[in-house]
Amino acid sequence: MKSERQNRILELVAKYEIETQEEMMERLRAEGYMVTQATVSRDLKELKLTKALTARGNYRYCINPGRTNTGNVKLNSVMVDSITMVDYSMNNVVIKTYPGMAQAVASAVDSLNMHNILGCVAGDDTIILVTRGEECSAEISEKIRELMKTF
Repeated sequence: MKSERQNRILELVAKYEIETQEEMMERLRAEGYMVTQATVSRDLKELKLTKALTARGNYRYCINPGRTNTGNVKLNSVMVDSITMVDYSMNNVVIKTYPGMAQAVASAVDSLNMHNILGCVAGDDTIILVTRGEECSAEISEKIRELMKTF
């Protein structure tokens, strides 16, 4: 029951912008899970869910960028929604984000543990990835663009 409920929490977080424990509790109850606020709080803590700023300026629960999803680590929807542009030149990839989101996105990119990324530097709204070469930069840019399309 617990693992089923926690899996459903992960699905809800991926699908909806859930801002509070109360909202999570209401969604779970609507689906037949009789939960208390304390249970929801423990589940969120055990799942290591974090709150991130959305493009609209609200905070919502999201899956920690380092968390695995069916064996693959990938950027969660909040991080992907924060990216406004991706491009590359030679062995550099430049990612533009909404103001204040670059460091969170850079952390998510770092968690991908891609061997072709030598380093990642983030400012307020810009990230520069240094890669092993131009082919790697093109591949990484495309991967990020594809992730952006999936959310």
